Amino acid sequence: MTVKTLEQHTPMMQQYLRIKAEHPNELVFYRMGDFYEVFFDDAKRAAQLLDVTLTARGKSGGNPIPMAGVPYHAVEGYLARLVKQGVSVAICEQIGDPATSKGPVERKVVRIVTPGTISDEALLEERRDNLLAAVACQGEFFGIATLDIGSGRLQVQEVIGSEGLLGELQRLSPAELLLSEEFPAIDAIEQRSGTRRRPPWEFDSDSARRLLCSQFGTHDLSGFGCEELQLAVCAAGCLLQYAKDTQRTELPHIRGISVENRDDAVILDAATRRNLEIDCNLSGGIDNTLLAVMDNTNTAMGGRLLQRWLNRPLRNLQTLVGRQQAIAELRSNYRYELLAEQLRQVGDMERILGRVALRSARPRDLTRLRDSLAVLPQLQNELKSTEAPQLKQLAQEAGEFPELVDLLQKAVIDNPPVVIRDGGVIAEGYDSELDELRGISANAGDYLVQLETRERERTGISTLKVGYNRVHGYYIEITKANSEQAPAEYIRRQTLKNAERFITPELKEFEDKALSAKSRALAREKALYEALVETLNEQLGPLQICAAAVSELDVLANLAERGDSLNLMQPQLTEEPGLAIQAGRHPVVEQVLDTPFVANDLSFHDDRRMLIITGPNMGGKSTYMRQAALITLLAHIGSPVPAESATIGLVDRIFTRIGSSDDLAGGRSTFMVEMTETANILHNATDRSLVLMDEIGRGTSTFDGLSLAWACAVHLAEQVRAFTLFATHYFELTALPEKMPTVANVHLDATEYNDSVVFLHAIQEGPASQSYGIQVAKLAGLPNSVLALARKELAILESGSHQAVAAVTPEAPAKAPLQPAQAELFSDDSGKKLRQAIAAIDPNNLTPRQALDELYQLQELLKKV
Repeated sequence: MTVKTLEQHTPMMQQYLRIKAEHPNELVFYRMGDFYEVFFDDAKRAAQLLDVTLTARGKSGGNPIPMAGVPYHAVEGYLARLVKQGVSVAICEQIGDPATSKGPVERKVVRIVTPGTISDEALLEERRDNLLAAVACQGEFFGIATLDIGSGRLQVQEVIGSEGLLGELQRLSPAELLLSEEFPAIDAIEQRSGTRRRPPWEFDSDSARRLLCSQFGTHDLSGFGCEELQLAVCAAGCLLQYAKDTQRTELPHIRGISVENRDDAVILDAATRRNLEIDCNLSGGIDNTLLAVMDNTNTAMGGRLLQRWLNRPLRNLQTLVGRQQAIAELRSNYRYELLAEQLRQVGDMERILGRVALRSARPRDLTRLRDSLAVLPQLQNELKSTEAPQLKQLAQEAGEFPELVDLLQKAVIDNPPVVIRDGGVIAEGYDSELDELRGISANAGDYLVQLETRERERTGISTLKVGYNRVHGYYIEITKANSEQAPAEYIRRQTLKNAERFITPELKEFEDKALSAKSRALAREKALYEALVETLNEQLGPLQICAAAVSELDVLANLAERGDSLNLMQPQLTEEPGLAIQAGRHPVVEQVLDTPFVANDLSFHDDRRMLIITGPNMGGKSTYMRQAALITLLAHIGSPVPAESATIGLVDRIFTRIGSSDDLAGGRSTFMVEMTETANILHNATDRSLVLMDEIGRGTSTFDGLSLAWACAVHLAEQVRAFTLFATHYFELTALPEKMPTVANVHLDATEYNDSVVFLHAIQEGPASQSYGIQVAKLAGLPNSVLALARKELAILESGSHQAVAAVTPEAPAKAPLQPAQAELFSDDSGKKLRQAIAAIDPNNLTPRQALDELYQLQELLKKV
C-alpha cells in the first residue's frame, strides 16, 4: 500500500494497515479495549471461520470497514478453533499508555500463534505431541527436523526417497510443516494442513549452523552428532528461526539437538502405520487402536512418550533388555501400584517448563510444578530399593528440588487465579513491601476511623470528621464555628459554606500511599512473579531432565500394569532371526470380543520363512497376520506381549499390504495402490524384515492376479527371504511348498453346519480344503435366489466336465487356470476342424445369407467337439 493510499485512512487504520502489511499471511488480532478486532479481508475470513458477526466500523478512505471481534478474556477458545483449521494469528497488543499517547495508542505484535508453535495449555491436545517440522531436500535426499516447542525437544534425521519421507511424516504427524519455495511438489505433502512455503535463504546451511551454535553456545555441532548431516541442519536452522520469529522471545529450553538414526529403529512405512492402526484407526480416531489399549499412563507427558515409543520401536537390544528388566521388577509384588499413586499427583512438567522458558507460564502452572516437585521424595523412596539399572538411572535423573518446592510454597497461594493480570497470586508473608501495600488498600477504612477518633481527642473538636472525595482526595473537615481551633499543622485544602477542610502531613502521606497502593501492589506482584519465573529458568536444565525421567518412569510403570491387567508375558529378545510365538493374541481385538479370543502359534526360522495362509473370509487371516506384527512391534519397545511365550528375533522393518483402497485424488485405482505398496515391499524388504501380504492380485483379472501373486511370493521366498505371512484365495499357491522348502502352508479352520459356516479361528498346518465363499455370502444377507444360482454354477465349475488339473510349478505359474473350461475349449484335437473353419471365414466378403449359413455350420461342428 502506497503512502498516498495510506493517508486516506484514519490514524488508527493507518496503524493497523502498517502492522497488517508486516503479517500478510496471518490474521491480525488488533487489541482495542476489551476486544481483539480484525478488519477488512481478515474480518470476512474470521467471521466465516469462527462464526462471529461481521459488522462495519464507520468509514476509512470513503468506504465502510468490515470488522469482526472476539472478547479478550475468551480469546483462547477462538485461537484453538483457528489453530485446528491450520490458521496462524498475529496477536497485536497495546504497549503504550493511553493517558500519555497522542493519537492511537502504540501497538505491536507480541507473538504469532501458529499450529506448530503453540504452547498454551488450552490450545494443545494433552496426550499428543504438537510438532513443528521442516524438510530440506537435494534430489532424492531429504533432511527432516522437528521441534516440540512445548518441551524444547529438537530432533533431526535424513532419509532417502519420497517413500521414506512420507513414512516419517506420517509417524511424526507435524501440526505445521515448513518447506522451501523451491521444494518439489509432492501431492501427499501439499495436501497436508499447515504446510507453509518459506524463502529458500531460510534453509541456508551457513546461517543454520551459526544460528544453532549460537543457541547452544557451542563452536560447532560435532558434539551433537549432526555435523555431517547438512540437509538436516538446514531444516533445523529454518525451524529455530521460525520459532524465534513467532515467539518474539528467547528459547532457553531448546538446549540441544538429537539425531534419529533410521538404522536404530524398526522402520514402518506409511501404509504399515495405517494398516496396523497404531495410534489412529482407519476412521481417523483413536478408539480400538494399539495406543488406546496400551495407554493407562498417569501423566500426560508419559502418554505422549508411550505414543512416541509405539511409533518408533527400537532395534537396540541393550536398551530393550534394560526396559524389560525394569518392567519385570515393577511387576514383582505389584510395585507399579505404589508408583502410580505418586505419579497421579504429577502435572505436565514438560509443557509447564516450556511455558516457563517462554515466559508465558501462568500462576497455576507454578502451583502444578510445585505439587509435582513435592512428589519426588516419595518417588525416590519407592525407587531406592530397586535393582534394575534403568530404574536406578531414572531415580538419579529425577532428583529432588526441596529449595524450589519451599520457594513456591512460600511465594504462591494454594489456589491462585488463572492469570497474574489482576493480582492475588503471591502469598501473604512472602514480601513485606507487597504486604504493606495490600494492607494500606485493604485497611484504609479502619485507618481513617482511627485517625478521626485520635484527632477528636487531640483537638477536643467533637464534630471533626475525616472523609474522602474523588476530586480533592482525603481531608479533615471542621465546622466554621470550630475552624479557629484547628492545630497549626492543619493545612487548609478547601473552604465550604459551613465548614473548612484540611490536610495534614500524616494524612497526605497516607493519601499518596492509599491512592497508588493498588496499582503499586499489582506492579510489585507482577515483578515478584517474573522473578519467580526467572528463578525457575536458572534451573531449567535439571528440571527438564527430571521431567523426562518421570515421563519414562510413568511409561515403564504403565507397561508393567498393562502386563498384569491384560495377561501379557515378557518375550525373549535375540539377535538371531526368527519368530516363535506360542498362543499369540491380537491385543486390540481381544479387548472388544464378548467371547474368549482363540490364541494361535507362529513359527518362523531360517528354514521356514514364508507361510501361505488360506481359509475362508472372516476366518481370521487378517487378525492372525496383524497380531504377529503387533506382538513384534510391542517386543521392540520392551513391552510384554499378548502370548503365553515368545522368542522374537530383532527385525529391521515391518511391511503390510492389507486392505483395499483407492487414491482418486491422485488418479490411482485400487489395484494401482495395491501394486505400488507391493513394489515398495519387494524393493526394500530384507531377510530381517517381517512382511504381511494379504490377497495380492485380487484387483485385476484372475489370470493376471494369480500370476502376480505367484511371482511376488516366489520373489519374497527366494530372493528377499523375508519372514512373510502371505494370505491368499488362490489355492494354486499352496503348491509352492512342494518346490520351495522355506515355504509352508497353514490355514484358518472352519466347518459347515446346516448349510452355514462356523469359524473356528484356529491355525492348522496345511492348505484349506475350501473357501466357504457362498456360506459367507449367506451370512452377509445375499438373496436366496442369488445363493441358489451361485451353488448351481459352482457345481458346474467343480464337475469333471469343467475340471482341468494343471501342474503348478514356479517355472510356469500361468498354466494354473482357475476356470479351465474356457481355456480347454480349443485345446484338444477334436476342436481342430472348428478352429480351421473359423480361420477360413472371411466376414468382409459374406452376404447376410452366407454368414447365417456359416453360423449354422459352426454350430454343428461345435456339437461334435
